[in-house]
Amino acid sequence: MTSPDQRTNDEWRAILNPEQFRILREKGTERPGTGEYDSHYPTQGVYNCAGCGAALYKATHKFKSGCGWPAYFDSIPGAVTRHSDGSLGMRRTEIVCSRCGGHLGHVFKGEGFSTPTDERHCVNSVSLRFQEGDGDA
Repeated sequence: MTSPDQRTNDEWRAILNPEQFRILREKGTERPGTGEYDSHYPTQGVYNCAGCGAALYKATHKFKSGCGWPAYFDSIPGAVTRHSDGSLGMRRTEIVCSRCGGHLGHVFKGEGFSTPTDERHCVNSVSLRFQEGDGDA
């Protein structure tokens, strides 16, 4: 995976706390229902990458999925890159920040949610930082 931000692991460790490093750089996952943004539903604002600050999701993209992680039906155009993930013995689609390559979570399609895309971007709260505002990126 190549991204515009080419910091070394040592450089990332200097700016991320251990949990952020584990999730963003080592593709970890936070426990379901524990993230600060799981039940966070503002009407305006932007969720940015906790690693590099890139705008990823508008508050208006967020929906209640009941999955235990923040869920979004879409991302800001160009902000998220998808990769095939064959770990855990199944085929999934990993999502990463397009700017720094930080692991965000996975995207699932066709689950029947009443959203414009019928997608669920299942994102680790640790990968995000919320910024209040009008929601424009």
